Amino acid sequence: MHADVSGYVTKKLLNLGDYVRKGEMIYEITNLSTVWILFDVYESDMTWVKKGNKVEFTVASLPGETFNGIITYIDPIIDAKTRVSKARIVWNNKSLKFKPEMFVTGKVESRLPMKTNAIVVPKSAVMWTGKRSIAYVKKETEKGLSFSMRQITLGASLGDTYVVESGLKEGEEIAVNGTFSIDAAAQLAGKPSMMSPDGGPAMTGHNHGGSNNATPSTSDQKLKNNEMKVSTEAKKALEPIIKDYLAFKNALTNDNLKDAQDQAARMQKSMSAVNMSLFAGESHKLWMSFSTTIQNALQHKAHMKTIEELRKAFKSVSDGVIGIVSSFKPMQELLYVDFCPMANDNKGADWLSESKDIRNPYFGSKMMTCGKID
Repeated sequence: MHADVSGYVTKKLLNLGDYVRKGEMIYEITNLSTVWILFDVYESDMTWVKKGNKVEFTVASLPGETFNGIITYIDPIIDAKTRVSKARIVWNNKSLKFKPEMFVTGKVESRLPMKTNAIVVPKSAVMWTGKRSIAYVKKETEKGLSFSMRQITLGASLGDTYVVESGLKEGEEIAVNGTFSIDAAAQLAGKPSMMSPDGGPAMTGHNHGGSNNATPSTSDQKLKNNEMKVSTEAKKALEPIIKDYLAFKNALTNDNLKDAQDQAARMQKSMSAVNMSLFAGESHKLWMSFSTTIQNALQHKAHMKTIEELRKAFKSVSDGVIGIVSSFKPMQELLYVDFCPMANDNKGADWLSESKDIRNPYFGSKMMTCGKID
């Protein structure tokens, strides 16, 4: 018997001695001279992805190479579990360079629709409080420099940034890093903050070091109380992510590259296992924002050969996980928001810890106790 197509046998469906019925498939033969490249498009990003868009993409198993293609089709159906649609590129693969199941990451450049003066801010500048989004605006007076809380309305997500629909004016300066620290200081001073929009009495117990006698700070209180209501099932789905994150953090603290790589891979797997349909409405928007931040940071983990590269990615991972813990409170254990002013090229970076002791994952043994509890 001769097959009526040529290609590679990718599946053998029958064995010697099996009874074969008329029309039954014996082998699956695949012609790999042309392949489909399929991209996951998150529901929140579908505004920016259109048929005919040019895509610049890289392949995890072909480091150092960049490719370009055009989207020929977008699946009109969104997967109810993953909340993503599929965008397709048809690729001429006569060289057989691309193989089935390779991991590909793409980037689409899109213009803001019908906007010429849109204000765009980094995601790190925005604090989520369920229905409200907050930024801290810089103010200079005769008494010195300060930051005041401003409620803003967000538009579409643009990768690592947001379009701001209202609440900010062109030319205003905002805090883009260390917003948890600024918010905690505002709470201590009794000024309007994320947890107390109208202001309130100052709270005690704020700690700026790694002392064993530290008491839970205002940021700890924030992690305990700033909760968006989601189902118990949703919280249980998030628990493995937090546990994997803490293991990832501990590996970096111990300067253990191999363990850090393994924990990052385990965390990415836990992220992919979360059923997105557990989150609806505002909680879905939050989950998509946090998960996208984390997934983007972890997607190239396989090619990170040094612990410094992993530590750089850990900053974005921490931002996403702090958002998850603050918004959904998936665990009952008390967690602390720690801050290192020297991390992230001296811009500062946060991380979560299960202990009051400062153990810095951004520098490890080089500066183990550098930091403070926000």
